[in-house]
Amino acid sequence: MNTHATLEAHHCMLLVIDMQNKLLPAIHDAEALRGRAARIAQAARLLEVPVWATEHWPDKIGPTHADLAPHIDHIVAKTHFDACREPGFTDELPRHRDRVLLMGTEAHICVLQTGLGLAAAGLRPALLADGIGSRRESDRLAACERWRHHGLEILTSEMALFEWLRTPAHPRFRDVLALVKSS
Repeated sequence: MNTHATLEAHHCMLLVIDMQNKLLPAIHDAEALRGRAARIAQAARLLEVPVWATEHWPDKIGPTHADLAPHIDHIVAKTHFDACREPGFTDELPRHRDRVLLMGTEAHICVLQTGLGLAAAGLRPALLADGIGSRRESDRLAACERWRHHGLEILTSEMALFEWLRTPAHPRFRDVLALVKSS
């Protein structure tokens, strides 16, 4: 288990929750959220951080948005709000990646419940506060409060990216910096 206070790319994975075609139009400031999420996922892959996604009832809500799909390594269909309740989900997660950074929708339902499920499974979930959305901003803020109440970590995407990079001497620094600046 990673005991360092800062993130290490080789101990992390990114989990994109339900960024689906039919759900996103209902989300507050969805276009900006979708753009940020795509940049975060792209940067994670540049830094060899596995990027997984969930799709809630994909036959009804549709697939992961096309802006994100090229940056996803693996997609898991689910019917529970908490992805950890899906048979085999936690067993299939990449080994030695105990830090699971979550982003997606809806912050107060599937993102929150999956984060709590990951913590109960012995993993260390962290919420990317600038990578989550809900229909109402008040629900997104309440989700962050609930994360804090349960002692779970909240950070921003830039915090994660620069911790993964460690130094501007990193071979992917310029590529990641260009993604950060494009937001």
